[in-house]
Amino acid sequence: MTEFPFEHFLSTPEALDCFSSEAIVQGMLDFEASLAWAQSEVGLIPTGAAAAIAAHCRVSLLDCNAIVVKSSHAGALAIPMVQQLRAAVATVDKEAARYVHYGATSQDAIDTAVMIATKKSLAMLDAELGRVVYAVAKLAREHRSTPVLARTLMQAAQVTSFGAKCSNWLAPIARSRWALRELKSDALRIQLGGAVGTRALMGKQGVEVSRLMAERLGLTSAPAPWHTQRDRIARISAELGILSGSLSKMARDIALMMQSEVGELGESAEDGRGGSSAMPHKRNPVGAMIAIASGVRAPLRVAGILAAMTQEHERGLGNWQAELAEWAGLCVTVHGAAHAMGDFCSMLIVDVARMRANIESQRGLVFTEAICQLLASDLGKNEAEALVQVASRKAIANDSSLAHELRIALAADPMSFGVIDERELAEAFSVDSAASAAAWVVDANLNELAAMRALD
Repeated sequence: MTEFPFEHFLSTPEALDCFSSEAIVQGMLDFEASLAWAQSEVGLIPTGAAAAIAAHCRVSLLDCNAIVVKSSHAGALAIPMVQQLRAAVATVDKEAARYVHYGATSQDAIDTAVMIATKKSLAMLDAELGRVVYAVAKLAREHRSTPVLARTLMQAAQVTSFGAKCSNWLAPIARSRWALRELKSDALRIQLGGAVGTRALMGKQGVEVSRLMAERLGLTSAPAPWHTQRDRIARISAELGILSGSLSKMARDIALMMQSEVGELGESAEDGRGGSSAMPHKRNPVGAMIAIASGVRAPLRVAGILAAMTQEHERGLGNWQAELAEWAGLCVTVHGAAHAMGDFCSMLIVDVARMRANIESQRGLVFTEAICQLLASDLGKNEAEALVQVASRKAIANDSSLAHELRIALAADPMSFGVIDERELAEAFSVDSAASAAAWVVDANLNELAAMRALD
């Protein structure tokens, strides 16, 4: 559990635990145990020594707090860990203690521990995204032709369908989920290079040791170490940043649609959720708030990881260490956003009547494009646009409808009288026809995602 309350607020205990001191130290110990067993299998160290080492590779047997405290003085978390482990093994087998961390370096243990933590973190993230994808796809299908205002530059524009809006939220989130699945199998690699990345003490057997370790730890085998090759980390971090942005975009749209004066979406009641310390009537969109906060923070963490790629020679000075902190923070932050949106979507209430009322409150002004298109065939494009523009201004000035002012304008103009009948005019102002015309967006998005198996 983190000691920082604001991190806890923006994520989950499970996500934070993935990168806790205990988890990372245990990950390093898992590295040491798998290293010893693999080296014993290829004959580099005695089997008895591997057994003695592995028996002490449990975080509960070491002083985790002391390891963390001493790491800043030592320069790496692995150094005090190896010292404690070696001392513990020596109490039962001094000969075996000689083989603790044999042929490895601190970065090997730390990078591998972070990959172990990341594997668990990404599995949890995938599950959370599954909740979001399922819920939003369901909304898209159910509201395929439900009319809602489309808004451009924060202003009422035309009529679309709520299903189309949902499918546009869904598509980038599902694509990021698919991309992360593709990337992680390649990125989550064992790290084993020794002092300068040559596996000098293990010789030709280092490749087999690495393979055996990866198999034991459930990571991808690495033909060569990647101490200063941080492209895979950067690539997956970029995708996490993209995902955070997509979650934040959806969250912001929903929050805007939940504003009291808009009221198109709501959240089912739950005691203690989204309340105000001063205003009992308020229902704040907490899930959206957490996802938006992630959208603010994640890009900065991605930028930090990209900046940390310039690692000197065979081991980075300060930039690798910065990357470790930013990486853990990024994983925790994005998981918090996905979890919040998963909960948020499951409690979302769609007010179809309010959506229609908000469209009708525009008094037909959102249909100007359709009306211009209808009139253009008889009046010409420029004349039609001029006529509709005048009618629109009068509708606003007189607090009337565009249809009313348009009928007056058409009747008063000898050149346009009779060019359009009432049935055509009614169809051009039809809320349901406009929403139905947007329904294909749902099909296009869902079909594309299904084809790439991004909805699985």
